[in-house]
Amino acid sequence: MEEAILKSLILPTIDSPADLKKLSENDLKQLAGEIRGEIIQTVSRVGGHLAPCLGVVELTIALHYVFNTPDDKLIWDVGHQAYAHKLLTGRRDKFHTLRQYKGVSGFPKRDESIYDAFDTGHSSTSISAGLGIGIAQHLKGSQDKTIAVIGDGSMTGGMAFEALNQAGHLDKDLIVILNDNEMSISPNVGAMSSFLSRKLTGRAMVRAKHDLSRFLKQFALGENIRHVLKKSEESLKGFFTPGMLFEALKFDYIGPIPGHKIETLIETLQNVRDFSKGPVLIHVLTTKGKGYAPAEKNPGSYHGVGPFDIDTGKPLPAPFKPITYTKAFGDTIVEIARKDPRVAAITAAMPAGTGLTDFSQEFPDRFFDVGIAEQHAVTFAAGLATEGILPVVAIYSTFMQRALDQVIHDVCLPNLPVTFALDRGGIVGDDGPTHHGVFDLSFLRFIPNLVLMAPKDEMELRQMLYTAVFMPCPTAIRYCRGNGEGVDMIGEFEKIPFGKGELLREGNDVLLLPVGNRVYPALAAAEGLEKLGIDAAVINPRFVTPLDGDLICQWAETTGKIITVEDNVRQGGFGSAILELLARRSLSHIPVKLLGLPDKFIEHGSQDILYHHCKIDTPAIISSALELMGKESSEF
Repeated sequence: MEEAILKSLILPTIDSPADLKKLSENDLKQLAGEIRGEIIQTVSRVGGHLAPCLGVVELTIALHYVFNTPDDKLIWDVGHQAYAHKLLTGRRDKFHTLRQYKGVSGFPKRDESIYDAFDTGHSSTSISAGLGIGIAQHLKGSQDKTIAVIGDGSMTGGMAFEALNQAGHLDKDLIVILNDNEMSISPNVGAMSSFLSRKLTGRAMVRAKHDLSRFLKQFALGENIRHVLKKSEESLKGFFTPGMLFEALKFDYIGPIPGHKIETLIETLQNVRDFSKGPVLIHVLTTKGKGYAPAEKNPGSYHGVGPFDIDTGKPLPAPFKPITYTKAFGDTIVEIARKDPRVAAITAAMPAGTGLTDFSQEFPDRFFDVGIAEQHAVTFAAGLATEGILPVVAIYSTFMQRALDQVIHDVCLPNLPVTFALDRGGIVGDDGPTHHGVFDLSFLRFIPNLVLMAPKDEMELRQMLYTAVFMPCPTAIRYCRGNGEGVDMIGEFEKIPFGKGELLREGNDVLLLPVGNRVYPALAAAEGLEKLGIDAAVINPRFVTPLDGDLICQWAETTGKIITVEDNVRQGGFGSAILELLARRSLSHIPVKLLGLPDKFIEHGSQDILYHHCKIDTPAIISSALELMGKESSEF
């Protein structure tokens, strides 16, 4: 019996999109169900992006069924919805390794498959990339198609409209699929989201047009009336659909069409493939979390998940852990806002991810979700600051990279009191290289007027945030993803002395200078070294800019040897700052060993595995100290 069931499954027979083209539409519908089952089973075990992937299964099948991938180029915006794409493009047998170290990436990667046309991970990029690829195809004389898939959440990013504007101007072939599920990670915000709202343009409008057409068929003059209505459809679009917007950008607009009816998707895509010229936008309505009831009911909670029980949808039991740094930030900013009505919080479409949900509920007038628009978030905060508001901008480190010019030009140049809370600083784990926040110490520490801090634990984050909010200059606090150290967070707020480090341990043989989340591993290393007869001093710098030069240099001279440790790239990071400090103080003769991330993009994997692989964990610190002391571990 089990063997008969296995033989009836379709997914095991799909090794490439070419296999799809042999299937009937009924087979494709069955395949959609099997793909959903495989995604749910895998993500329930290893975690990952569930709801967005379930929402685009039929769309993914239809795209690969109609187009000749990989010759036709398919670009996914963000890419966290590409699990079905991976299952259909030769990675089915390895799909169980999803987001695991050395396994299948959670995002499209060109070096993983020829079907991944562009490396993605950040939002609002697909149309720009697709336009570039399409123009390159045109310059080479190719007739291959280029298809960019973008969600309505990513459409809140200005880069998407920059690309639409140029695409309409160039008037070359480009197919844009707008995947409209009314959600990105959190509910979408802004005028653009309202414009795309299904209340006017989605299923209600489709149903109304269908019902009117069916009603008119009952009358003798019905066909004539229907013909007149059809001819006026374009003017109707101008009032009731986003067609007006996209056609103003010189795109042919098609839709909205149901995103879970394979036959409709295939017919529409075939027509566009065969008959359309120039830029075309197809508006597809999907349901995020489709096919898994808990995810359909609460798609935001199932956007990215850890392992969970499929029957209940609840996370699997886990050992007790301290609160996360994100939670510590969220609780603290609420406390501070209660004390001072000038405090405001800003996020770029990530209120839950940055810990600002409670703030948004308690202080709705002082909370601003600007959508996927980090550049705007920073300059918006600058505007608030000029009028006496104390804005706190909470953005993941990797996404803050998008707003570097605004940080420099709009905040630091005029020296405005804006606080940046950079969540996910350092290695983030299974999301991989597009999400690791490993460059922020390097790209922030060179900016004049900006004070840069990194807490060793959640209590220090609390005090740093309180310190930063009331400083008369720009500040940034960079903290890691994951749980804190379990320290007590109860107590009064205390401001950290400006630019002052913290001597945690005295020692005569070597100075350990760890920053942020590397402080506790360094303390553990110092204890391990003590058992080996090596006396290590440990300083928590707290401030990356400005450094506590007096404290650091005093102990550098005392010990005569230094090891810096950072969860950041070595190039231009904290270790580089120490070398510069020693050069200024004429202490360049003191040997320094820099422990940090190598000069390459770090792959996906658990944080602990990656810390070990990059040699910034406790054993690596001990080993480096022994090497610096001219000792071999075998001697002990």
